Amino acid sequence: MAQRISVTARDGHAFSAWTAAPDDDAKGGIVLLQAIYGLTSHLGDVCDGFAGDGYAAIAPALYDRTEPDRVFSYDQAGVAAGTAFRENLNEATVSLDVSACAYYLRRSVRNVAISGFCTGGSWAWICADALDFDAAVIFYGSDVFRLLDRKPRCPTILHYGDSDHVVPIDQVTEIGAMNPQCGLYVYPGCGHAFFNPEQAHYDAAAAALAQRRTVEFLDCRFAAS
Repeated sequence: MAQRISVTARDGHAFSAWTAAPDDDAKGGIVLLQAIYGLTSHLGDVCDGFAGDGYAAIAPALYDRTEPDRVFSYDQAGVAAGTAFRENLNEATVSLDVSACAYYLRRSVRNVAISGFCTGGSWAWICADALDFDAAVIFYGSDVFRLLDRKPRCPTILHYGDSDHVVPIDQVTEIGAMNPQCGLYVYPGCGHAFFNPEQAHYDAAAAALAQRRTVEFLDCRFAAS
């Protein structure tokens, strides 16, 4: 089961994180970045899922620098409040917190991936360009289309639904065209946040397929390293 721990960044900031590890030796590690809602219980479940697939996982509370333990609901009020609250994030401090999580994982594994959902997917895209990761997995990154000047420096795959109201399919197509080095998976009939069972557009079959594709990608990349 995922546990909450405290991690300290290089500048002395201590923040909360979900973490989970497999029962046996981990094949690698993955840092998972939150959507606009904050470090919800769903991120703990995602850590558990990756641990079950053989990967040590950690998900930092990126909002802790502004307000500890801040989480927003999935309703329209929560969307509006979370969208406004994410403006407190900046690359310098996100990089510090993400780097601290990568360091936490690298104490026990050699290879570490960066991943994230929605806003977290966008930050994972930035971190894949700015920091040293061995792989990146982007789940419906909300702002990747506006970040096409950033290029991942590690093998990368992206997951999007073709009915995503946040990232229209023409933008998804453009992301793929501008980044042919990345693997792009588009899920028919799926909307935004199709991976999250706590949200309206959850698609169990697509979520399971995205998880399987992600694990196969990481298995292949990390085994070759």
